[in-house]
Amino acid sequence: MKIIRRATLSDLGTICRLRIQRTAWLTARGSDQWTVTGRGLPIEIFAQAVGEALDAGETWIAEVTGEPAGTITVNDRSDPGLWSPWELADAVIVHYMIVDVRFAGQRVGHRLLAHAASLARQRQRHWVRLDAWTTNTDLHDYYRRAGFHLARIAGPAASGPSRALFQRRSDSWAFEPMTPVLTHVPLPAAPQPAPEAHSGGR
Repeated sequence: MKIIRRATLSDLGTICRLRIQRTAWLTARGSDQWTVTGRGLPIEIFAQAVGEALDAGETWIAEVTGEPAGTITVNDRSDPGLWSPWELADAVIVHYMIVDVRFAGQRVGHRLLAHAASLARQRQRHWVRLDAWTTNTDLHDYYRRAGFHLARIAGPAASGPSRALFQRRSDSWAFEPMTPVLTHVPLPAAPQPAPEAHSGGR
């Protein structure tokens, strides 16, 4: 059984564990994403940011047979200098999407992104937007395979390490008509050969 549920404060430790796990996975492959040397957020600051998102009800957990397999945070905010005010007003913004490496290839990341699109449609917003780590071209390719396109690399007003801006229209996902957005959302079981994603964000 695969579901998506709203995360609670009790999930904070799991989300931090996923972040640490993925950072090690990325480092082993030569990426500086989320590392201190790459100007990623220290885990303590990351935990504080996620804790605030949990309090606001903005974070979700994907479960596979009852075990946390991935996480995503969805809201309407971004770091300064990334998206313009009008782009934020017509979109939901994805943050901290991380899939447990043990569940890579099970399309957990794709379903989390589809859930973000469901939230966008529920809020009558036309776009799902996100920032990806600027130098992680493998991650850029992942989002392209997931149906996103590169809007631009943010300019000098954005000083962070995650400046590759991707977007996809929220109505481009196939949704069953009249299906409500539920607390528990079924996940498809189709296989995915490539490693699952780990969004930019600091």
